[in-house]
Amino acid sequence: MYSGPNVGMSNLRIKYPIHTLDNQILIPAGGEVSAGKIDDLISTNRNTYDSIPLLSYKSVQKDIIKVIKSAPLYNVIFGDDKQLASLMNHLESVTLISPLLDILDYFKEHDFYTYRHHLSVFALSTLIATEMIDDYTDRLKDVESGPTHDFGKICIPLDILRKQTPLTEKEYNRLKDHPMAGYVLLSYYYKDTNKIAPIVARDHHERMDGSGYPSGINLDNRLAEITIVSDIYDALISQRPYRHISFDNRTACEEITKMAEENKLHWEVVQCMIALNRKERPHFAECSISNVKRGSPPPLNNYGITLKRDVK
Repeated sequence: MYSGPNVGMSNLRIKYPIHTLDNQILIPAGGEVSAGKIDDLISTNRNTYDSIPLLSYKSVQKDIIKVIKSAPLYNVIFGDDKQLASLMNHLESVTLISPLLDILDYFKEHDFYTYRHHLSVFALSTLIATEMIDDYTDRLKDVESGPTHDFGKICIPLDILRKQTPLTEKEYNRLKDHPMAGYVLLSYYYKDTNKIAPIVARDHHERMDGSGYPSGINLDNRLAEITIVSDIYDALISQRPYRHISFDNRTACEEITKMAEENKLHWEVVQCMIALNRKERPHFAECSISNVKRGSPPPLNNYGITLKRDVK
């Protein structure tokens, strides 16, 4: 059910450097990312870091509540005040070490879309996990989980992250470096490749049928699968730099359902997300999903569109 640290780890040579927020190069451009290289890198980290409760850090708790309350399509999922209070109670046990809080600050200051996305995916994936995994609340204290799945994007230029027009193929390929960059960064800071956070960062663009990246594995990791569904859903229903009009809820759910039908996403995780979207809140195993598709993507949507050649 849970992939180990090196499941899906293939030796990859990266085109662009993986670096920390203060530009310390962890793996240079053209360097190899392998299990041995990561272990060597971890051995060089002599730093000690304070571990800080996430919800007590600056305005994070208020920001999480504001983000999910301000998104109209989250009104059903997070609309019950008692349930929201229960969710926040779960999150109180989550801690992050100081350099990761610095990365969260970086996104809040320089790329608010990504900051907001981190918080939304964190809240939604935690909610789904508490519904699907019996011991998840207890495990939160051990895994040092948090809103870190896209932290590798600190290695991606801001002009790419914030671009409103279609990416060039070169820019898109650069963006696809962020899962492996996140895995290296989080493994380095936690000094452990077995933490759930680096594994999820590495695998959150993989798919069950092997069609994802960076390694093209047949994903079988429930926590990564929960993050993937949350990641896709939030990206669809939210305004983004490349799409100022979000997907409506029906179309977003249909897009995710289609991916489950194609064996790209885990069917039970999709069921759970859709069950949380229904006011009657059926148990996810009893949630029936129509195979009729009536939605339509919004206009002026540049998601997934790349130019065939780079523009000089």
